[in-house]
Amino acid sequence: MADSGESLRMTPRPISGGSTTEAELPVPGVAWPARVARSESPLAQGVRRFRRSTTALVGAAIVVGLVLVALFADALAPRSPIASDQTRTFARPSWDYPLGTDQLGRDMLSRVIHGSRISLAVGVSSVLLALFVGVPFGMIAGYYGGRVDAVVMRAMDLILAFPIYLLAIILMVIFTPTAGLIGTMKVTAAIAIVRIPIYARLVRGSVLSIKEKEYIEACHALGVRDPLILLRHVLPNCLAPIIVTTTLGIATSIIVEATLSFLGLGTQPPTPSWGWDLKANVAFIQATPWLSLFPGLAIFVTVLGFNLFGDGLRDALDPRLK
Repeated sequence: MADSGESLRMTPRPISGGSTTEAELPVPGVAWPARVARSESPLAQGVRRFRRSTTALVGAAIVVGLVLVALFADALAPRSPIASDQTRTFARPSWDYPLGTDQLGRDMLSRVIHGSRISLAVGVSSVLLALFVGVPFGMIAGYYGGRVDAVVMRAMDLILAFPIYLLAIILMVIFTPTAGLIGTMKVTAAIAIVRIPIYARLVRGSVLSIKEKEYIEACHALGVRDPLILLRHVLPNCLAPIIVTTTLGIATSIIVEATLSFLGLGTQPPTPSWGWDLKANVAFIQATPWLSLFPGLAIFVTVLGFNLFGDGLRDALDPRLK
C-alpha cells in the first residue's frame, strides 16, 4: 500500500482552468525561464556605437557642414571667386571682406567657399574611382590565387614602389595640368591611380580569410557560380574595412590635391583651390598672414573632420568593440 500511495503522489496531475493572472503568479521552488531578448542587427549595433562616440559625431557634423557649403557655394559666397578689383588689393579683413582680399583684389571668403567644391569633388571622386578599380582586382586576386594573384599583386607592388606624392607628381607632369573641368579630372585620375593598390591589397587580405569559411564551401557544393559567390557572399563581408578606408582616404586625397596645387601641378587658376591660394599668397605671408591662414585652416578642418568621422566608423563597425 505504501508503494501504491507513493506512486499516486508522484503521478503529475493535469492543470485545468484558471485565469492568465493566476498562471503568472510566482510558485515557490519553481524557476521560470527568462524572457528571450530580441537580437540586435549588426547595423543597429554599429549605429548605436557610433552615436555614443563624441568625436565621431563631431567629425560627422564637420563633414555634413562642408558638404552643405560645397553644394550651396553660389548662395553662400558674397562675391564671385574669380572677379578681381585692383583698387582693393591686400585689403585687411573687414565687414565688407571678412577674410580680406588677395593680390588681385579677389574676395578670399568667396574663394575659400568655392574651393571646398574642388577639394571635396577631387577627394570623393578619386577615392570612388580607385575603389571601383581596386576592389575587383583585389577580390579576383584573393579568390582565385595562383598566377592571377601573382600577376595582380606584382602590378600593385609596382605602383606602391613609388612614394605617393612622387607618383602623383609624375602623373600630373604626364597629363599636363590645365584649368577648368578637364584639369580637375586629370588631378582626380592621378590621385585615383595612386590609391588603387591600397584597396586591392586590403580586399585581397579580407577575401583570403573569407573564402575559407564554411558557407563559401557550401556554395561550392551547391554549384553556385563564382561571380555570384563574390557578389553575394564575399563582397558584403568586406564592406566594413572598405567603408572605413574610403572615409579616411578622402582626407588623404584632399591633402594630395592641395599639395599638387601648391606645387603648381594641380588645379590651375582661375579655378579656386585652397592649395593654389596657399602657393600664390605664401610670398606675402609676413605682410598679410591672413591670406595663407584661412585656406590652410580650411584644409585643416576638412581633413580633421574626415579623420574623426573615419575613426568613428572604424570603432562602430568593428565587431570586437561591443
